[in-house]
Amino acid sequence: MMIALPILFPLFMAVLLLMNRSHNYQKVVGIAGSLFTFGIALALFVTVQRCGIQVLQAGGWEAPYGITLVVDKLSALMLLISGFIGVAVAVYAASFVPSALISGRFYLFFHSLMMGVNGAFITGDVFNLYVWFEVMLMSSFVLITLGSKRIQLKGGIKYLSMNLLASLFFLAGIGLLYGKTGTLNMAHLADILRNDSHPLLMNTSAMLFFVGFGIKAAVFPFFFWLPSSYYTPPVAITAFFAALLTKVGVYAMIRFFTLFFVQDPIFWHNLLLAIAGLTMLIGGMAAASQYEIRQILSFHIISQIGYMIFGLGVFTPLAIAGAVYFMIHNMLAKTNTFLIAGLIHRMRGTYQLKSMGGLYKSYPLLAVLFLIPAFALAGVPPLPGFFGKLFLIKAGFEAGRFLVSGVAVVTGILTLFSMIKIWNEAFFKQSPTEIHEECQHEKLRFAELLPSIMLASGTLALGLGAGYLYDFFIEMGEQLLDSTQYINLVLNK
Repeated sequence: MMIALPILFPLFMAVLLLMNRSHNYQKVVGIAGSLFTFGIALALFVTVQRCGIQVLQAGGWEAPYGITLVVDKLSALMLLISGFIGVAVAVYAASFVPSALISGRFYLFFHSLMMGVNGAFITGDVFNLYVWFEVMLMSSFVLITLGSKRIQLKGGIKYLSMNLLASLFFLAGIGLLYGKTGTLNMAHLADILRNDSHPLLMNTSAMLFFVGFGIKAAVFPFFFWLPSSYYTPPVAITAFFAALLTKVGVYAMIRFFTLFFVQDPIFWHNLLLAIAGLTMLIGGMAAASQYEIRQILSFHIISQIGYMIFGLGVFTPLAIAGAVYFMIHNMLAKTNTFLIAGLIHRMRGTYQLKSMGGLYKSYPLLAVLFLIPAFALAGVPPLPGFFGKLFLIKAGFEAGRFLVSGVAVVTGILTLFSMIKIWNEAFFKQSPTEIHEECQHEKLRFAELLPSIMLASGTLALGLGAGYLYDFFIEMGEQLLDSTQYINLVLNK
């Protein structure tokens, strides 16, 4: 029953949040719910570490006939980090999301989005993954348009249009997959397809899934919707999206292309590496040309997705371990940079770098909190971005993938350039005289800084503990590349 709690508990919280629209009730229940969701994820993570892969057959129906929920090392880790980020964003939103939007059910859709994300991480069935993607889409569309400003509606329409297109490709892929195999249970698919002697027939379905997941993950050439929409809602919502939504697309790619789409490795690995290189390079160059913090960070979401796809394309235990490690680091650091962008906006009243300055002298703690995720994203040791890139580039060189490994190095330099630009413009240069006086003297409360402190602490722990965590991530990579245990447990062989 515990396996279902990451889905059932956010649903329960959404029902509770329907009962009262008062501002204080919404905040207290919303934050408390995020803490309990994180506690459930932590308990599941510990259980998987101690007892191995956990499987639940809903209603007692044996696979492949019923709904299957599976929590392995990857699922448990994604639940844990998502829950931790959910706590940070829930606390941050209490101070930075306008009261009218909190009373307008912000926390209700926050928890419904968490339900969709958690469902996507633990489902063992392709069609149910589609269902959870649609739950995520409905919840995120409400959040991105919450407040109904013109710019939000324009961004929301782009976001919705592209994600509906992704859902269309996903659904078409499901139809072809079911028509060929007669099943949508992931373990059953893996059992059938690992002996498939007709990879070309399977590639048609796999390509549809790749396009659907690629749109949701914002890889090249499907990324253009993301920077046009992510900067439009309140920054707490943008931070939540940056942490979770594209990462669910990456998670789905890793799950599908390590579990059952393994019939034509040369074609898919080469394609994934080409897409990874272009995603890294174009996202990094676009970010380097921007002067609005949220747009810089939005393009960096794209470039760093490329690193994760790079690991999947190399397809060795070290590469998969590096991709997952890098994804966890990126979820923590990217969320934090968006939250700090909101703190800067509180101080200076703008997101435009040209209109900022003097924050290092006025708010040294804020400067330190920015440097931790910024240097992590740039790959400065001993922060986790360095170790994630080291794992990936080492795996790339070992596999003879020198070109895309070189692109990863160049993208790291572009990321460093962008982070230095934000530092110079917002923190180091002299404060411009046109800043409103009320913004210059406003102080940040500890409750407003706490979410960034939490995420910065998580980033430091991930980087400083990389040596201790190495074996865990390698074991995860090996578990993903060898699906025998997963198949046997789900199918009760």
